[in-house]
Amino acid sequence: MNEVKANPKSIWMLFMLLVPLGIFGQSIENWISYPKNKQMFQKMPNLAWSSGKSRLLSNSIFINSTALDQTIDGFGYTLTGGSAYLIQALDARTKQALLQELFGNKPNQLGISVLRISIGASDMDEKVFSYNDIPKENEDLKLQSFSLHEDKKALIPLVKEILGINPRIKLFATPWSPPTWMKDNQETKGGKLVPKYYEVYARYFIRYIQEMKKLGIKIHAITPQNEPLHPGNNPSLSMSAEEQLVFIRDYLGPQFRKNRISTKIICYDHNCDKPEYPITILNDPEARKFVDGSAFHLYQGNISALAQVRTKHPDKNLYFTEQWTGVKGDFYGDFMWHVKNVIIGSMNQGAKTALEWNLANDQNLGPHSPGGCTECLGAITLSQGIQRNVAYYIIAQASSFIPADSKRIKLNSIAHLPMVAFLRPDKQICLLVQNEGLEKQKLPIQYLNKTIELDIPGSSVSTFLFKL
Repeated sequence: MNEVKANPKSIWMLFMLLVPLGIFGQSIENWISYPKNKQMFQKMPNLAWSSGKSRLLSNSIFINSTALDQTIDGFGYTLTGGSAYLIQALDARTKQALLQELFGNKPNQLGISVLRISIGASDMDEKVFSYNDIPKENEDLKLQSFSLHEDKKALIPLVKEILGINPRIKLFATPWSPPTWMKDNQETKGGKLVPKYYEVYARYFIRYIQEMKKLGIKIHAITPQNEPLHPGNNPSLSMSAEEQLVFIRDYLGPQFRKNRISTKIICYDHNCDKPEYPITILNDPEARKFVDGSAFHLYQGNISALAQVRTKHPDKNLYFTEQWTGVKGDFYGDFMWHVKNVIIGSMNQGAKTALEWNLANDQNLGPHSPGGCTECLGAITLSQGIQRNVAYYIIAQASSFIPADSKRIKLNSIAHLPMVAFLRPDKQICLLVQNEGLEKQKLPIQYLNKTIELDIPGSSVSTFLFKL
């Protein structure tokens, strides 16, 4: 049995012996992860559906490939400036192999389809900056000092390399702070956006999107502020729901329309404990015209908050955009919690994305800003080689089997076995099932005129793949 510390090529031989091209027949492909023992992605023998007339199994899960819900953008990470710096520092051969492993769509690759990047610095950059830094007490209403200079050192070249591997990857961008001259405290940490600068800040977003486009980088979506209710980070900004509503309705949205910007505006981008924040914005008949949906993290609250927003505004999309793993965490506990909540939970609540936090760190959990996160564990650690951490496997559990543009299949649920199913673009069905209990569970499946009882081992996550 392969372990996490084993050669990654051997892990992927087990993990990604993907279904051969051609007819799938009656077989079901099956992979099992045992995170308690760090035995991941074991390829199991193919399973067979029952033949002949099927019998109805009690407590069956019915898979109806016509009962479809949201189309997903996919799974991924935040590519922070610090992550980009570390990856760019690798030798050319190692870097190219890593990028192919993460973003490629071949049998031994993760197929990451979504990346979140920061507009200016996040707290996982070595230093804090915006694209319009000028001396204090000055202002630059025409944005004459606007520059992507800092991002051109590492982030932008790396994004272009990633796009060369997967041109269809979707980029979500969000600021941690506006330029300090636009803020009431003139500092990178905390403070509020001064209302008289709402208009110029909206143009700041436009300029960013346009300058990135000139470099061949399309920004799929933005949020106005990362974690607007957490002004204690560095950098950060406090922005209430009412303030964000006004900013979107009266400034950002009209500027997007005026400049024919197709980038989506997604509101909120913070914890599941305040679903009233996005609901306040979406309740406004003018603001909602400019808003594609709302984004969530899960450091507080319950993943069911997404459904609360969806119930109020079923025509608006939902996104899960960040969840960290910490250096003091437990591999088994973190893997199972994240699979249950971030992967299975967010998808079943209607999310189009599920993203883990920082892609890469060094052996000292850096780079990070002064006052930034000192315990955030990257999906990979780059030091004397490449160490793949728990967030790597959390996303791999989904992204390697569930590509962008898959559609979630509505299922009747079993409380003790969290699960989610997708109809993939290639017409294969992927079923992801988790068993948090210690004992093996039987999972009866009904599909068309076929039946099967699947064995779901205790303390495991299983992936099943079969043809439509």
